[in-house]
Amino acid sequence: MSRIVPAVFTALLIGSAINHAAATPAERLAKAIQFETISYQDRSQIDLEEFRRLHAFLRESFPRVFTQLEVETVNDHSLLLRWPGSDPDLKPVLFTAHMDVVPIEPGTEDDWDHPPFAGVIADGRIYGRGTLDDKQGVLGNLEAVESLLADGFVPARTLVFAFGHDEEISGLEGAGKLAERMLEKGWHFAWMADEGGMLISDNPLLPDKDVAIINVAEKGYLTLTLVATGEGGHSSRPPKTSTIGRLSAALERIENNPFPTQMVGPVAAMLERMGPHVEQPNRFFFENLWLTGGVVADRMSEDPMTNSFVRTTTALTMFNAGVKENVVPQRAEAKVNFRLLPGDTPETVVSYITELVNDPQIEISYERWDKVPGVSDYNGGGFAVISDAISAVYPDAVIVPSLLVATTDTRHYIDLTDDQYRFQGIRVASSQAASVHGTNEYIAIESYENSIEIARQMIMLAAR
Repeated sequence: MSRIVPAVFTALLIGSAINHAAATPAERLAKAIQFETISYQDRSQIDLEEFRRLHAFLRESFPRVFTQLEVETVNDHSLLLRWPGSDPDLKPVLFTAHMDVVPIEPGTEDDWDHPPFAGVIADGRIYGRGTLDDKQGVLGNLEAVESLLADGFVPARTLVFAFGHDEEISGLEGAGKLAERMLEKGWHFAWMADEGGMLISDNPLLPDKDVAIINVAEKGYLTLTLVATGEGGHSSRPPKTSTIGRLSAALERIENNPFPTQMVGPVAAMLERMGPHVEQPNRFFFENLWLTGGVVADRMSEDPMTNSFVRTTTALTMFNAGVKENVVPQRAEAKVNFRLLPGDTPETVVSYITELVNDPQIEISYERWDKVPGVSDYNGGGFAVISDAISAVYPDAVIVPSLLVATTDTRHYIDLTDDQYRFQGIRVASSQAASVHGTNEYIAIESYENSIEIARQMIMLAAR
């Protein structure tokens, strides 16, 4: 009960007593958390009215942005904003984020220190679902633009901001439709910045330095459906090999034979740039990957935290079979999810898995995950702009390119942009990053305010 009373009080305070445009950035983010813009896999469960209420709040909170920029609502629930530059010959730059959040896992509600949609500010933190993923990205960009407009800043280069509403369930109706609209307008961007990178305060290799991770690539996504068919019937007369047994044996072969390790370009670049800052013997290994890359990749594969950087990963995620305890099913189905390293393709994965399964009574099918982004330039261009913006706020941070092992809305924009980067200037500890999609998601107020300043710097530098 002691946790609930402050939460209710804070919700009432933020919800009614505060003029949103006059509130602090922390208070505005806390209020945005209260809109339950949840993306459910079953789209019929989504309360789209929450997105309309969030839009109204954003318009009230950032009056300069929504009156001085060109604003369009796309597919009813996503937002597209354009800030025209003074030099039309310069290629524009795109900044993206998403307004939706994932659900709270049923049964975990009481594990939160504060209710996940109360928008509680306490202990120097803002608590709630979306504080890291990704309402801080939406509001952080808007805070930066609002303040620059107040300062009279005029960009030379046109800037565009795209905020989707269904990234957590593939982004087809949000970022996908935003991209279609921008293609219709004939826009093409020098580069873009999306979510997916941040500053880590406690990297085990550099415990005394902040490491700023700018992801220049992300892994591909593929789910295979395996279906075993065979003889069923009464459990008193079971077949020699059941569909469940057949499929289980295949899954065991898949899980026990992971893809080989590889040292791909973005990960090698990350380690090489960390090399001068780490102690021996890691310094030698990182600075001589031409010789040691295989050994380093094998070592990284032994740790679940780094394994995803050096191999296409395999995850058994679903298994369905049977309708009654005394009936042997004629059909068993499983799904296996893969996150692909750059260079691996759905075809190479299917070929590898088909050879492993080696069973004509198991059918393997999949739907393609189209438009996997390539590896972007990490020696100049947008990477340099983001790096300079980070250094303006965190001058001692070690800035590295890297590979995002998850997926983002970025893939929807690859036909519009020359290079795609993933970075938002929040600073977190490794344990805190684990709260994304989990329990007790929060952001420190100082981290959030610094991320807004990084966004300001990115916008000003990009607009030159």
